[in-house]
Amino acid sequence: MSAAGKFDPKRLARIDAFVKERYLDSGLLPHAQILVAHKGQIAHFSSQGAAREGGSSIDEGSLFRIASMTKPITSVAFMQLLEQGKVALETPVHHVLPEFKGLGVYAGGGGGVPFLTRPCERVMTMQDLLRHTSGLTYSFQNRSNIDLAHREGKLESWHGNLTLDELVGALGKLPLEFSPGSAWNYSVSTDVLGAVVQRLSGQSLDAYFAEHIFGPLGMIDTGFAVPADKIDRLTDCYTFVPGKGRVIYDKGSQSAWSTMPRQLSGGGGLVSSALDYHRFCTMLLNGGVLDGERVIGRKTLELMARNHLPGGADIASMSKSLFSEEAFGGVGFGLGFAVNLSPARSMLPGSVGEINWGGMFSSYFFVDPAEDLTMVFMTQLSPSSTYPIRRELKTMIYAALI
Repeated sequence: MSAAGKFDPKRLARIDAFVKERYLDSGLLPHAQILVAHKGQIAHFSSQGAAREGGSSIDEGSLFRIASMTKPITSVAFMQLLEQGKVALETPVHHVLPEFKGLGVYAGGGGGVPFLTRPCERVMTMQDLLRHTSGLTYSFQNRSNIDLAHREGKLESWHGNLTLDELVGALGKLPLEFSPGSAWNYSVSTDVLGAVVQRLSGQSLDAYFAEHIFGPLGMIDTGFAVPADKIDRLTDCYTFVPGKGRVIYDKGSQSAWSTMPRQLSGGGGLVSSALDYHRFCTMLLNGGVLDGERVIGRKTLELMARNHLPGGADIASMSKSLFSEEAFGGVGFGLGFAVNLSPARSMLPGSVGEINWGGMFSSYFFVDPAEDLTMVFMTQLSPSSTYPIRRELKTMIYAALI
């Protein structure tokens, strides 16, 4: 069966019409690019909307800030080092990052008052970083004095404040939200994992990605900064402001991503294209290999795609987050991405074992081994919770299967 033969063409076509009418004609989104593939072969690839304000349409060469879709790439990088025997999932984080030795759990203070801590029930492990059970947090969670300290210290300001090593040092001076393994909180865990990759490999994160992931996969347009000869392909990026609607956040022509960031964010710093990320997704679908280049072992990838939350729990039962890139019900978390445990509980069509994640600018991907199906969605609007387009696209893509 050809890739297109997997789908009802009329039902695929109505996805573009839906997106145009609801999101583009109304101005809710600036643009939308949808790539759907079966067994790695593209069945549907559409581009709609302007790449830049008043400019021409996006196309297959357009570049997008993929934010937290960086996380699966960093996680694969770490697991490559695990395959080489340099680290294990149970390795305490402080064995590689001594700045984390002696971390305690928040017991009071903050907001101008010294922090009080109590001892952790156990040390933070590498598995905790990969599955977001580390006790770390994000500045945008807006729920504690710890994420307030992130904002006050501008810990997550990639383009002008701390290096990755300095971030680790700053985090080592703050309490954890909870004892590692006892809860789930969307956090800078994957940024810390990027620091682990740097320390273990002896390479900067950008150099490691280029040599061990992007090069082998032929991801020619993915990196932490956009070269001068490609900057004309970088799309404008927007944020939603209540009462104002969509406002410009980062112009493609004057982008912060035109220069290498001071902090290499393994949690959210990459720029990519739909075609590049499609190659990454196809590698995941193929069990770690693409065009004869093996990036990661088949059984290693199987381990990553299992639910690693304690007791087989879903995110909903363990989460302390106010924000994440995925709805919680019926969704577990593996080593770098969400795992579908129950389509019924998620209230969406799909398959058990599908893996997925998204980025703060509303981009999204999923890989469904049961249907040999992958999808990459690109747009540029934060926060990703502004509109339910991910759920709508997923519903319509599965509805087009025959």
